[in-house]
Amino acid sequence: MVENHNPDHNESKPLTTETEVLAPEATAAHTDLSSESTSTQQHETAHEASSDAAAQVTASHAHEAADHGHVATVTAAADESDDDLNYDAADFAAALANFDREQAAESAAAQNLTTEEVIVTGTVVKVTDKHVVVDIGLKSEGLIPLEQVLDINGVSKFQTGDTVEVVVEREEAEGGYLVSYDKALRHKVWDKLEQAANDKTPVKGMVLSRVKGGLTVDIGIKAFLPGSQVEVRPVRNLDGYIGTEIEVRVIKLNKKRGNVVISRKELLEEDQNAKKSVTLATLEEGSVLTGTVKNLTDYGAFVDLGGLDGLLHITDMSWGRLTHPRDLVNVGDEIQVMVLKFDKDKQRVSLGFKQLTPDPWLDATERYPIGAQVRGRVLSVTDYGAFVELEQGIEGLVHVSEMTWSKRMKHPSKMVKPGDEVDTIILSVNPNDRRISLGMKQLQENPWEQLEDKYPIGAIIEGRVRNLTDFGAFIEIEDGIDGLVHVSNLSWTKRIKHPSEVLKKGEKVRAIVLGVEPENRRLSLGVKQLQPDVWDTFFAQHRVGDVIKGKILRTAQFGAFVEIAEGVEGLCHVSEAIDANGQPVAMDVDSEHEFKIVKMNQEEKKVGLSIRAVGEEASRAEVESYKERERSPKGNNNSGSSSSSSSSSSSSSTTLGDLINWKRSESEKD
Repeated sequence: MVENHNPDHNESKPLTTETEVLAPEATAAHTDLSSESTSTQQHETAHEASSDAAAQVTASHAHEAADHGHVATVTAAADESDDDLNYDAADFAAALANFDREQAAESAAAQNLTTEEVIVTGTVVKVTDKHVVVDIGLKSEGLIPLEQVLDINGVSKFQTGDTVEVVVEREEAEGGYLVSYDKALRHKVWDKLEQAANDKTPVKGMVLSRVKGGLTVDIGIKAFLPGSQVEVRPVRNLDGYIGTEIEVRVIKLNKKRGNVVISRKELLEEDQNAKKSVTLATLEEGSVLTGTVKNLTDYGAFVDLGGLDGLLHITDMSWGRLTHPRDLVNVGDEIQVMVLKFDKDKQRVSLGFKQLTPDPWLDATERYPIGAQVRGRVLSVTDYGAFVELEQGIEGLVHVSEMTWSKRMKHPSKMVKPGDEVDTIILSVNPNDRRISLGMKQLQENPWEQLEDKYPIGAIIEGRVRNLTDFGAFIEIEDGIDGLVHVSNLSWTKRIKHPSEVLKKGEKVRAIVLGVEPENRRLSLGVKQLQPDVWDTFFAQHRVGDVIKGKILRTAQFGAFVEIAEGVEGLCHVSEAIDANGQPVAMDVDSEHEFKIVKMNQEEKKVGLSIRAVGEEASRAEVESYKERERSPKGNNNSGSSSSSSSSSSSSSTTLGDLINWKRSESEKD
């Protein structure tokens, strides 16, 4: 039997059906025959029936194959219970020849389908992990690669029993035919895509996945959308488009390779240019437009006005302070803006948002009078103070000096931080410079107001040295109250060049209050006043004409400064530094001399000294000594009358010659 030689022929249903009908009839017609005659008759009847049926089926299917390009499989079925049926050599040769013809016809049909890429409709038999198995009417099933029929979720679009159109590609060595679902789709939509490409008609598609350099989009077939053609501007993250439906234009086709390249950018640019033309026709400075925020930067936001982008700078977003544009707007927001400037040649547009509302500084003076108490939010803290927002667009500065009466605060951040709500006092308003000065310490008790009563002039206080400067030392006597000890009030006796010679920072000292100025917040202190004034003592104990001993401290071209008492200096002019013989005296530093006080000024604390006057004083003393000697009895050897006459004469006048002769005689005696 043919069935024994070609098991695949079991699939031929017409031959199988007819054989199954004939076999029982032949058996029933000869039920009374012997087993041998019955067997022989059944064999002959079955052989004849099989031959007729095979001839009819073969002719029928050959005719159909010629019409449709398909080859039908013909099989012969026999009664499987009859294992003793035998064919003669002629019957076997005929069946074998018939089988070869069928095989050749099917191969020719498959070759024709493969070469011409004819679309064949098949039925899904099953779905495996690699293929979708499809009955395409040939001897073997068709195999569709599973990745061709997966949807966006990775699930097969077809299940068992579904019909699917495919193109036969080739016969696989392992059996079966490799068929393509993608090629069938391309053949179906190719003409439509060619027409869309020629007419530049947009088509819709679903983004399936991301591939190297772009996206895969299903537009009836899988097309490639390059990353540069997704948007007008470059897109960093293409994953966000997966699963979305987009409208694209076919820009390149290669039917031979089955490649399709599409662009979304072209459609967007055309739409943008159309809107841009309308926008440019109506755009003018001062006009108010509605736009969409496209992008944010550190310096502002780009707003799409309808095919034309304008820059909304951060300084034109709010009358107040913004740290970043995102504090006011987000990408995608639809906002109203005012055209501030429009350059038609460069097509650049500057936009404003705050200009849509009145400038809050216009009536700031009326709304924030000096002395008014206001509450605000701290925006930022700097080394010199804190900025406080009173309302949107209005902020003032609390200077560090206006935060507290205390001098101990090192930085404003010790008192406030951004976000704090604080109460302040308006100190000044300058709308032109858009500045408001605020104070915080004015809401606290001013320690200077009761200072005169608390520390009257002449009162002795104790404090700590807070700071040293070139001109003096600041002494903190209580929190918020510093007094100044000027360098001139540190010592009666020493010439202090810097307070550090006497005081150290942080040292506790006693001082006396010299003056109080609450309105200027000034307190004058003195340290030397705690000791007696050596000048007052000197002027009380000395007079002009006194001869005193002094030491040269320093010299100058006009004379020498002489220490004549502790802490007291006098000046000996160069004209007064002459000895009794009229010769200049060497005024060496640290040398000591006798000086005569020739001038005293207590108010200016000045004392004039002279060496020459000391010599003159010595001469007068010598004259008096000579006169006294002449009057003495020991110097007279004559009679009483002569003595009386001489004494009378010397008492009446003493000449310079007499004095010289006396000094010479005294020298000779020596």
